[in-house]
Amino acid sequence: MRELKLIAMDTSKYLFTLHGVDEQGQVVLRRELRRGQVETFFRKLPPTDVVLEACGGSHHWGRVLGGLGHRVRLIPPQYAKPFVKRGKNDHIDAEAICEGALRPGMTFVPVKSAETQANAMVLSVRELLVKQQTQAINALRGHANEFGAVAAKGTSNVEALLARITADPAIPQAAQDMFAELSSHVAELSARLLARLWPLSWHSTQRLSSC
Repeated sequence: MRELKLIAMDTSKYLFTLHGVDEQGQVVLRRELRRGQVETFFRKLPPTDVVLEACGGSHHWGRVLGGLGHRVRLIPPQYAKPFVKRGKNDHIDAEAICEGALRPGMTFVPVKSAETQANAMVLSVRELLVKQQTQAINALRGHANEFGAVAAKGTSNVEALLARITADPAIPQAAQDMFAELSSHVAELSARLLARLWPLSWHSTQRLSSC
């Protein structure tokens, strides 16, 4: 194999496709690797420029390959797409990543540290739990309205609404049981947000804003 100038790698859950070129831009490497083979393969290579599409687990592989001494860059998916010549499969995608990376003035995405990704995950999980909390409260308010119990929006109005529902003898026991189920779910989500994710989210926001 002639000396590699650049290797483009199209990642997936299980199979990774490599497309490598030499200094003259000639293709000298076309290969597929299973996930467990990737680190072993690159460990045997001298330091090489490696380009991946910036999506999914590419930051993880950027850190792994960077730790092996390779120079890793991530190309935004929208910048690689114009170089897809025909159809779409893993080999064509890897070739497009390679061609895009070789273009003068191409913009790349920096590889994120594990800590940066962890902080972003805290914010994402908190946002998910807030959405679940809002969904549960809206469900509770909607069902309560079916039995003539109306309350304004907001978590602060849930307790008073539940007290009215519990005290209303016209609401059947089956409905009372479901209101209790929803109430328990809302309380659990609220407690988790208050006890764990609120402080972490604030800290993560500060860290991310300083990056």
